[in-house]
Amino acid sequence: MLINGVWQKDWQPVQSKDEDGRFVRQQSVFRNWITPDGSAGPTGKAGFQAQEGRYRLYVALICPWASRTLIARQLKGLEEMIAVTVLNPRLTDQGWAFGGFYGADEDPMFRSSFMHELYTRADSTYTGRATVPVLWDMQANTIVNNESADILRMLNTAFDNVGAIGPDLYPAFLADKIDALNTEIYETLNNGVYKAGFASSQQAYEEANAEIFAQLDQLDARLSDGRRFVFGDAITETDVRLFVTLIRFDAAYHGLFKTNHKRIADYPHLQAFLKSLLALKGGREAVDIDHIKAGYYSVKALNPLGIVPNGPDLSALGL
Repeated sequence: MLINGVWQKDWQPVQSKDEDGRFVRQQSVFRNWITPDGSAGPTGKAGFQAQEGRYRLYVALICPWASRTLIARQLKGLEEMIAVTVLNPRLTDQGWAFGGFYGADEDPMFRSSFMHELYTRADSTYTGRATVPVLWDMQANTIVNNESADILRMLNTAFDNVGAIGPDLYPAFLADKIDALNTEIYETLNNGVYKAGFASSQQAYEEANAEIFAQLDQLDARLSDGRRFVFGDAITETDVRLFVTLIRFDAAYHGLFKTNHKRIADYPHLQAFLKSLLALKGGREAVDIDHIKAGYYSVKALNPLGIVPNGPDLSALGL
């Protein structure tokens, strides 16, 4: 946690909670947008034009929010336009760290040890948590955005005039339906697993757990008509947002977060959905089960001895 740009205390998983013990997530602060001409986006200020080689994504492969942006980068063919730095999946007392784990990178720009050092480069008086993903402007040396939903959406269109390819993840004719279902899935499932795992009362846990499995039941039923994706035969950002939670469920949330009523492997249509997403460009590249397990099971508040389970068997997914 940074207060006025100074690291104050050990990293803790529970960001905030309400009076009934419900987990409350910190809101993202950096909300600028990359646009084709550098004009201001829906939030933030102007000055961030889509240009090849100007931007870098800082991500952790454990993190579902960061994985959203990695998948979008791949689907839109932006690998050569936007660089990526992968952080250590294991959370330290100072949060996200660079290097020290296979597949984890050192900070190529500033040789930082911890992610929070980039936050204070962008804002020397920043107060809050240093989260991922971070979309960094290597020209202005500042954070463009640290809200994964924004980054996912801006990557869909911002670079279209400079070589981006791939599907439209937010088609206009589905926009209202995408927004509505995104909100529902976020509240009950994407963030719902965290509300269960980091609940500080039995009531809060049981509320979250019930919502999770009601949503999973609904989604499995929705996919039971043979559709490949949530809205039919074409992938949208809703599929990306759903995938990143489902792929972590059996490996991490089912055990560590006590969401153990059922596994995703027990939902035939959700399991088929995972296989479809893994077969797409960007799906498998954004998934590293060893990073996922190492990261989640490094949370001392939930797993003080740091023991990482051998399972589950994910061979049915080719993982």
